[in-house]
Amino acid sequence: MHSPFVPSALRSKAYRGTGDKAAPRHSRNVYAVGERVSLMSKDQAAIPLRTQRIPTNFGHINVHLAGSGPAMVCWPSLLMTGEMWQAQAQHFGANHQMILIDSPGHGGSDPLTRHFTLEECAECLAQILDHLGIGDCILVGNSWGGMMGGIFAALYPQRTRAAVLMNCTASAPGLRQKLEFLLMTFVMRRLRIIPKMFIDRAVTAFAGETTERTKPQVVDYIRATVTAVNPQSVCWAIDSVVPRRVDHRALMGGITSPVLVMTGEEDRTFPVAETRAMADAIPGSSFKVLPKVGHLAALEAPEAVNAAIAEFLNGLPQ
Repeated sequence: MHSPFVPSALRSKAYRGTGDKAAPRHSRNVYAVGERVSLMSKDQAAIPLRTQRIPTNFGHINVHLAGSGPAMVCWPSLLMTGEMWQAQAQHFGANHQMILIDSPGHGGSDPLTRHFTLEECAECLAQILDHLGIGDCILVGNSWGGMMGGIFAALYPQRTRAAVLMNCTASAPGLRQKLEFLLMTFVMRRLRIIPKMFIDRAVTAFAGETTERTKPQVVDYIRATVTAVNPQSVCWAIDSVVPRRVDHRALMGGITSPVLVMTGEEDRTFPVAETRAMADAIPGSSFKVLPKVGHLAALEAPEAVNAAIAEFLNGLPQ
């Protein structure tokens, strides 16, 4: 009987990795298997990426590297991998060293076996920068990555050239959200799979209404990527980032780096008002709402996101 969390298009495909060592067995993400859902147009040449596994406080973290220049680090949402930033790598890679992170327990990174704090995620990023010999960076994060990015900017100001925090929050979850996600991970741990209803729920939470109607390739990408995760590993991440999350607005009040906070008008995970409250907590930050965009702005509207990031960076003191 087929496992219900492996897409039918992938069931007969063996892993075809690169390098001397195969990726961890849990790394069934859409770029590490034969059939892949790509968001690149057929006539668009993808920027070449090389992968490297870096030792950190979470074990080895898989990063995708390309380009040269000032470092731009991209940390994704829960249930996504560094590949969600491929449009940003394509756009900014000519002038930046792009570092796309497979966050702990996701993609080609080591599986998680414990809970963690967002402060530990910031420490993980500092260790990645140390290993790559990078002093400071432009940090771009979505959801989990945006929350971590705010904490990194607060704790490592000298290493944060600027930060773009998207579709995220600095607030603790409400009781309903805590209970919903605790129930979700309880079921996933017991079943050892991600039930279809949870995958459908993730698509709804991630894609905006406009994206669901008009961008089936983005919806397919989200569904394939969520389907491919290791349920046992990501349960630790979900618990840590959602029900165990604490309020960080006071900490982010100490940020001194330039910050752009962005959100999607149709974000069904964090309402605009919640992300605006995060921006309000960060001194001197800018706030931007993208129309007709949901929770994964970089995937849903890459041109608008790239333009907003470029405008923000161009306005920084040289």
